[in-house]
Amino acid sequence: MDQPGQLSAAQRSRIRRLSQPKELTPDEEGGELNIVPFLDIVMNILIFVLATVAVTFTASIESTPPSLGGAGVRSDIKSEALNLTILIVNEGFSLKASGGNIATGCNGVGAGLAIPRSSGRYDYKALNECAQKLKGSNPEFADETQVTISPNPATPYSDIIAVIDAVRQTAQGEKLFDDVKFGVVR
Repeated sequence: MDQPGQLSAAQRSRIRRLSQPKELTPDEEGGELNIVPFLDIVMNILIFVLATVAVTFTASIESTPPSLGGAGVRSDIKSEALNLTILIVNEGFSLKASGGNIATGCNGVGAGLAIPRSSGRYDYKALNECAQKLKGSNPEFADETQVTISPNPATPYSDIIAVIDAVRQTAQGEKLFDDVKFGVVR
């Protein structure tokens, strides 16, 4: 017979079976969420976004859009202003003032392009010199700051900005025409 305090074989077997670690099924797990893979994905996306973000710097140029329905120049108004207009065409720059078309080479009033393209490129230096010459041609033009730029529809944006820069100031830093307006080529 068994002595008091001794376990039977069935009791020992049951204790051994209950003390063994038991594998939990997925529905019996302790409810812990493993977020490490999720954080890895978020970090990878964050690094990718930071590496591909392009930093852009924008510059703004104040301008006045062309007015709608302009009927042209009124003949009853006597103007002492230069009223410089620069037409950007495929062949070069055509300049117009209140006195009429500026002749080739920026020499007085006449027909033709004021500054033709040279070697297939626009001549911004000649445009700057012509603007200086026109502004200095009459003491009444000294205070004038307005210029109208009328590019062809297919003119690249970089060419328009280069024209604005060319007529804004001289090489010595003196102001020329810094009040830029845009016109529509008709």
